[in-house]
Amino acid sequence: MSLFSPILLLLAILRTPLFAIIAASAMLGFYSEEIHLSVISIEIYRLAEMPILLAIPLFTFAGYLLGESQASTRLVNLSNHLLGWLPGGLAIVAIFTCALFTAFTGASGVTIIALGALLYPALKQAGYSENFNLGLLTSSGSLGLLFAPSLPLILFGVVAQQMALDQPIGIDQLFLAGIFPGLLMLVMLSIYSMYQPRETREKSGFDATKALAALNEAKWEIPLPIIVLGGIYGGYIAVSEAAAVTALYVLVVEVLVMREITFRQLPNIMRESMVLVGGIMIIIGASLASTNYMIDAEIPTRLFTLIQQYIDDKLTFLILLNLFLLALGMILDIFSAIVIIVPIILPIAVGYGIHPVHLGIIFLANMQLGYFTPPVGMNLFIASYRFEKPIMTLYRATIPFFFILLIAVLIITYWPALSLVLIGG
Repeated sequence: MSLFSPILLLLAILRTPLFAIIAASAMLGFYSEEIHLSVISIEIYRLAEMPILLAIPLFTFAGYLLGESQASTRLVNLSNHLLGWLPGGLAIVAIFTCALFTAFTGASGVTIIALGALLYPALKQAGYSENFNLGLLTSSGSLGLLFAPSLPLILFGVVAQQMALDQPIGIDQLFLAGIFPGLLMLVMLSIYSMYQPRETREKSGFDATKALAALNEAKWEIPLPIIVLGGIYGGYIAVSEAAAVTALYVLVVEVLVMREITFRQLPNIMRESMVLVGGIMIIIGASLASTNYMIDAEIPTRLFTLIQQYIDDKLTFLILLNLFLLALGMILDIFSAIVIIVPIILPIAVGYGIHPVHLGIIFLANMQLGYFTPPVGMNLFIASYRFEKPIMTLYRATIPFFFILLIAVLIITYWPALSLVLIGG
């Protein structure tokens, strides 16, 4: 396989699509081991048989529908009337609304585009500094990756289930495991926001009438988390069924009830959402074949043996893992990172006694920081375009938020119970 490494490197330099490089590495690996290449087709067929895979396009479609509707406006309005009277209320509204919106729309930058137009002028009018506003919205654009039905959570579970681990890992376990770590991040950012200086100090108290009116406006969006979480954990529906119910519910509400999306817009929304899904599916299919080769060649086992020669305790491994994942998040998008890196590090982490569900939360928490970490953090470029600000301005604005969330990541990493308490781990 080492003989083919220069070929793969050349493909990467020539900007060959990622799935082609992964597939080529699998094909070359199997060829070098004199294994028939039909195994790649078998792996792709096995992918098509996975019932959980239906959840990815359905949740993605529902998220795109929400992004095109006025749901973001209603959620901001509701959050503002419920939380806006608190110290730092509007900033807290921004944090929680962005997290909820990202959980449903996925890690695609939709949150900054959809909510930026509402929250940026509102925060400015409330007297918060320019740097704080830019940093808050840019970093909050990736909040919510740890909350159901986050697409990266589902994708991590799909990839992990192919590893045949002794400890089985379920999507529903990941959904539960992400709740407390995700809330920790939100609370830490909220506390920081409460102590931010403001030029304008005037703020009204809680108005029950306006809160009830906002609640009524958002009455169709409020059931969404209940449908997903209540249905799954109540034992009424599976994850893939929850995705189907969510997609149907959002479609009926936004097209037939609220009428904010026309039938003429639907084909374009479907096309855009399925382009994202198609890219992910191709990468997953190719990566499963690559994973199968790595397992057959015992690459994770050999890596674990090599690492054990230099690292003999779990604590040191976790420190190095965090450093590796932070660096990875700076140069690779979250979907590519999951399908390429998880098959390699998951068996190694399990060898050090790390629960696979805990590793999933550590992995995604680190990747969340990667969204606004230079040099290629996607949210930095989206925010630069959305707010018409130089990229260096956004680099500086996000520094305090990066260190706050980094502390949260360290707590999540070294306090496993935070992630595992709800799954009994």
